[in-house]
Amino acid sequence: MSRLQQIALTKVKGIGPKTARTLLAHFGCVEEIFHAGKKELAQIPYVGQQIIHTLQAKEHIKEAEKELAFVEKHNIDVLWIEDKAYPKRLKACEDAPILLYYKGGVPLNPPRCVSIVGTRNATSYGKGLTEELITGLKGLDVHVVSGLAYGIDVHAHRQALKHNIPTIGVMGHGLDLIYPAAHRDVASRMLEDGGILTEFPSGTKPDRMNFPARNRIIAGMADVTIVVEAARKGGALITAEIANSYNRDVCAFPGRTDQEYSEGCNYLIKTNRAHLIRNAEDLLYLMGWEQKLTPEQGKQLSLLTVALSRDEQAVYDYLKEKEEALVDDIAIHLDWPTSKLALILLEMEMNGILISLPGKKYKNL
Repeated sequence: MSRLQQIALTKVKGIGPKTARTLLAHFGCVEEIFHAGKKELAQIPYVGQQIIHTLQAKEHIKEAEKELAFVEKHNIDVLWIEDKAYPKRLKACEDAPILLYYKGGVPLNPPRCVSIVGTRNATSYGKGLTEELITGLKGLDVHVVSGLAYGIDVHAHRQALKHNIPTIGVMGHGLDLIYPAAHRDVASRMLEDGGILTEFPSGTKPDRMNFPARNRIIAGMADVTIVVEAARKGGALITAEIANSYNRDVCAFPGRTDQEYSEGCNYLIKTNRAHLIRNAEDLLYLMGWEQKLTPEQGKQLSLLTVALSRDEQAVYDYLKEKEEALVDDIAIHLDWPTSKLALILLEMEMNGILISLPGKKYKNL
């Protein structure tokens, strides 16, 4: 498949991510899109005469040749949406970029991935929360994603680097520059244990309109988006809303009711747009990412399970077999009314025998 044609498709005015995916689904590959005739192209939804004319012109090919020369010169990876290296979490989003430009030293499909966002005007409270959160992520094989902006974003990157956690910065411009320029040193360090990523080609300036598009990548790449500190309006809340639209988990730290840069987090929690978390432990519990039990903890749990009631033992044995299961599946398997099961699950959770996961799932500790 021609990398040149892949880049060229992104240069065609009027073809965004959704239309590009529609064209790919119809033609099967990018080469066939460029070889298609006017009549066949006209049958594709949202493909008008202007797009058809541009597709059959040669200007976008010339632009793509310049871009290809740039990425090859600077050792930038071009990630097509069908490539294995393309972020799989992002690929699942219907408006995911058809192509990404990436420079870095780590793959983009880790076992776990969190996005950390917040205000550009971070307070000592927000910075402290960020430090504690990232310290609690050590050893979890997790990547930290943010936007390399002032405030919480860059603080998250710095803390991730401090603790040797791979961190990815998603840019709202081309990779021929770093914005803000004050963060060049951080970006340089991230290339060794992380990377920088964008959907924008070289020459794209950090214009205001690019950043909402950038935010959807931040949300789409992660299992969970965490808002540390944010005002009622701003990019962090936009990212949270996008994550919600992707059916991804969103978490927020609560703050003082009279603090401007906690207002956004409090709003997300109040309106059930985000789970309230206080620390990394809360996040790990919510996501089911707790560390494996030590031998001593396992021994204690084994002793505990000896004293389980018959009903509790039945639930424990089923979850041991399945690893994790939906409440409805447990009730069906045991042929119990959900009211009975709910009481037993609550008792077992309070006794530290099992934990609840997002989506009404449970698993044994």
